[in-house]
Amino acid sequence: MRAYAERKQPMIAARETGPGPGRYNLPPTIGFVSHDYTRFTSPAYSFHGKPCRSAHQKDSNPGPRYYVDPNLTRFGRSAGPAYSMLARGRSADQKVAAPGPGMYDPQRCLIPTHHRPPSYSMGSRTHYRSMDQVPAPNTYSLPPVLGPRAPGKLSAPAYSLSGRPRAGGHSEDLAQTPGPAHYHLTEPSSYLQRGPAYSMLARHRGAKREPSTPGPGAYSPEKVTAHQSKAPAYSLGVRHSEYTNPLIIEVPN
Repeated sequence: MRAYAERKQPMIAARETGPGPGRYNLPPTIGFVSHDYTRFTSPAYSFHGKPCRSAHQKDSNPGPRYYVDPNLTRFGRSAGPAYSMLARGRSADQKVAAPGPGMYDPQRCLIPTHHRPPSYSMGSRTHYRSMDQVPAPNTYSLPPVLGPRAPGKLSAPAYSLSGRPRAGGHSEDLAQTPGPAHYHLTEPSSYLQRGPAYSMLARHRGAKREPSTPGPGAYSPEKVTAHQSKAPAYSLGVRHSEYTNPLIIEVPN
């Protein structure tokens, strides 16, 4: 049999049976129960509910909930006159025999000796029946305000242009004679000496081959500056990449 050497394994903290750092707690410094004895303790009070009283018990002295009016003194009430605005009281169930002043309306009293204009009342719209032939609201139209037929307004004279009548008009041809435009004009060259005649033709197409010599518009004399003094001119090139290799040329010794 082959003998194996024992290997040392590291200790795992989770397998330790002792308590960890979080196991220990310091005594509290707030409250009264389990207070830290090395610290001073302030007086502690507790709030309890209102004790239940039995039905036969009676509280004879008023508590702090009763409000004492500051105007009351041991000699009586000491305050100025105060008034309150109350609602109108309800009248008794029995009917009042005499009406009050507000029941009369003298302005509605009719005086027989005075003239009175006619008065009309505005009633509600009468409901139509389903069988009534009532036109729609857009059937009615207002009278026009332009032209000679505007009611209640003065209008200038209006004229209309009509077509020429064929019968009964001043241009009616009763004699049925031909007009000057009815006769055809004879060509003068048929009985007189005929003059020369020319025709306008389209432009002839040129040769397809372009001429080798430039035209007058190809020259630009204003751009010639060889005979004039000129300041030096510089041109801006294109930005090159930073990773471009420099140009290295082998120079012979």
